[in-house]
Amino acid sequence: MISYGPRVVAAKKKNIERERETEMARRKLLLLLKPYDVYPVSGSNGLSRVTTNPLLQVLHYLDNRRKVHRETINFCQDILRKKLVDWESIMRNTLLQPIRDVDLVVTIGGDGTLLQASHFMDDSVPILGVNSDPTQVEEVEEFSNEFDATRSTGYLCAATVSNFEQVLDNILEGQAGPSELSRISLSVNSKLLSSYALNDILIAHPCPAAVSRLSFKIKRDGQPFTTPLVHCRSSGLRVSTAAGSTAAMLSAGGFPMPVLSQDLQYMVREPILPGAASSFMHGLIKSDHYMDSTWYSENGTIYIDGSIVYHSIQHGDNIEISSKAPVLKVFLPHHLLLQEHMQKAG
Repeated sequence: MISYGPRVVAAKKKNIERERETEMARRKLLLLLKPYDVYPVSGSNGLSRVTTNPLLQVLHYLDNRRKVHRETINFCQDILRKKLVDWESIMRNTLLQPIRDVDLVVTIGGDGTLLQASHFMDDSVPILGVNSDPTQVEEVEEFSNEFDATRSTGYLCAATVSNFEQVLDNILEGQAGPSELSRISLSVNSKLLSSYALNDILIAHPCPAAVSRLSFKIKRDGQPFTTPLVHCRSSGLRVSTAAGSTAAMLSAGGFPMPVLSQDLQYMVREPILPGAASSFMHGLIKSDHYMDSTWYSENGTIYIDGSIVYHSIQHGDNIEISSKAPVLKVFLPHHLLLQEHMQKAG
């Protein structure tokens, strides 16, 4: 039997302790991936028979986008293999259960992938978005006469292939912290819906050509304050978060909000003869207020962050809208944080 001196024994114990600390410090990551086989041009009998040159050009362009996205996934996975982290990858369309028991979610795709992940997350796990194929201005100009070459904006994505490793290292080393983004909480007839909106909600008739009838007023938590009850016929009601204020809300004539604001912005879409209520067709729901709305058309739908997640409503249903939802912890792009700092300073 080999006998070790006190110093050797102490050194061995220290090494064992270091190994245990290293093992305990290993982070668990979940990679949520946008599918990469959506537009497979090569090897598809149907598409290979296409002979129209303009259409072939579009299809090959889409196939190149698929390849770039696949290469980004491979690149990010290669980076992770070099880090002291445990990770697994799943496709976003296979995500069915709440995300738990991980230290970080990394989405690879665009804002849509990050939005989809957010519906399965509470405020306990932060998320990092990787824009796998950012829009290239020169390509948009090159193909402007043939088709639209714009891709995901990646508004909330802090990383691309050019900076993914640096951003990841900053997170793992504790040099970067997530920001807390407000989300929309919805209750229908006093029953809380399980999905929170990170971008926006749209309450409207299922048929876009039909009139939406609803009423609403803004109330303040625990106080008798209330705005006048507004009755409106329109194309529906949109409510956005600060993060979503630069999306459909801005396109409809709304205004961009500081991304970390806890207020919500609402807008009645295409109101019919609003009359004296015209000043209430667009405004804010402050963080300590909520909107109390009643639906008066026969059928309706609440669309949450687009068309995939929705909830059906019917005549007489009461809908309560507020920013009381759990926040989403997101590692934001540097330019968004800089904008927020400048707005506060100004």
